[in-house]
Amino acid sequence: MPDDDQKSERRARINTFLDAGYGSCLLRDPDCARIVEDNLLHFDGDRYRLIAWVVMPNHVHALIEPLPDHCLADIAHSWKSYTATRINRLLKRQGALWQREYWDRYIRDMPHLQNTISYIHTNPVTAGLVGDTTAWMFSSARRMR
Repeated sequence: MPDDDQKSERRARINTFLDAGYGSCLLRDPDCARIVEDNLLHFDGDRYRLIAWVVMPNHVHALIEPLPDHCLADIAHSWKSYTATRINRLLKRQGALWQREYWDRYIRDMPHLQNTISYIHTNPVTAGLVGDTTAWMFSSARRMR
């Protein structure tokens, strides 16, 4: 199987796993999810342009356009470091909160951008958490009503 097909298949299996609610679901706690959402919003317009996001119980999707002099690796590290510290303190726990790696991809064209935004916004519906995209509390879809 070609490398790109293997990556796509692996990504699809992991998304199915996540949507089924497996793994740690610390972000199901609204206070934890709010920490993540507030952090995503904090540097919007400063380090990146935040296009779409959703904070799910066990993962986060964020579509951004890094601004000049800011790279995705540094942005992701900042998000993970800050939110892990705050959430661990809130929950009186220690240890890793996020996976070490993250998945990134370049947006190729307008249809790809639109499909990606739709995927992000429909993730809570696909996972069976809500019936409508705007009903999920921690999502940019809610703000677009």
